[in-house]
Amino acid sequence: MFRSGFVSLVGRPNVGKSTLVNNVVGRKVSIVSDKPQTTRTKIRGVHTTSTSQIVLLDTPGIHRPRTLLGERCNERSVQTLREVDVVCLLVEADSPIGPGDRFIANLVKESRTPAILVVNKVDLADAAAVAKRLSDSSGLADFVAFVPISALTGDGVDLLVAEINARLPEGPEYYPGGVVTDQPEAVLVAELVREKLLAIAREELPHSIMVTAEAFEEDEQASYRRPDSSVDGEDAEENLAPEKEEVLRFRVTIRVERDSQKGIVIGHRGSVLRDAGTAARLEAEQLLGARVYIENKVKVDPNWQRRGHALDRLGL
Repeated sequence: MFRSGFVSLVGRPNVGKSTLVNNVVGRKVSIVSDKPQTTRTKIRGVHTTSTSQIVLLDTPGIHRPRTLLGERCNERSVQTLREVDVVCLLVEADSPIGPGDRFIANLVKESRTPAILVVNKVDLADAAAVAKRLSDSSGLADFVAFVPISALTGDGVDLLVAEINARLPEGPEYYPGGVVTDQPEAVLVAELVREKLLAIAREELPHSIMVTAEAFEEDEQASYRRPDSSVDGEDAEENLAPEKEEVLRFRVTIRVERDSQKGIVIGHRGSVLRDAGTAARLEAEQLLGARVYIENKVKVDPNWQRRGHALDRLGL
């Protein structure tokens, strides 16, 4: 019997959902950052064996929203609870159970979807702390299983996969074997650029940036520079392959809310944008198995997180 189904990973921001998806799938499909609220859309990661297929939904972290974007991210996460076959609620081994965990657990309980309590980051806590977290979490909802893991090191992840598989219904193979995500290539590239910007700018760069990308054909491009990046005003172009070589090309737009944020994104003489673009390009080439060209543009779009029509236009 072949089992298959959809699994939602929920929890507070920065609890390790994206890292867990990447570990289960075996490659990166979700960006990872130590800044909360990194994930803004549902990212599907697919884990397939000869007997089962798990489709993982890495949802935005549920939090107290300050913008319309935050409200929509919360709504998207809550909506998935009733649409999936299994819910995994993640809590941290190195942090006490707090109001946010209890709020999310109550949503999970109300959904009546089979739920697994996952205590993540056991690599950061001793055995006594892990045991206490399991004990403190036991009454949050009617969990069908309790699994301590480290999404970073992989400890316990195989056991979690087994627990998920045991609760999946008989079903079809939703995605062909070998497929690990349904993300378009352009979305992956945009997310990689955003991840690298967050990593390089660190505390200077707020989460009020949005990165989108679109693929374009070679005949749409008049010219491009080699072999590195440069910044002219708000634009930065990065040539990543010689002419006549088969290459995937993407136009990336980085939206910020203020001119001061634009300066942070670009950096001194374009250093931040150049370094982020280079790092994103190198990783994209590994993930996509092809040469990649990225053309970056920074655009000031005031209060985009708070304007409904702007979010609609961006698909958020």
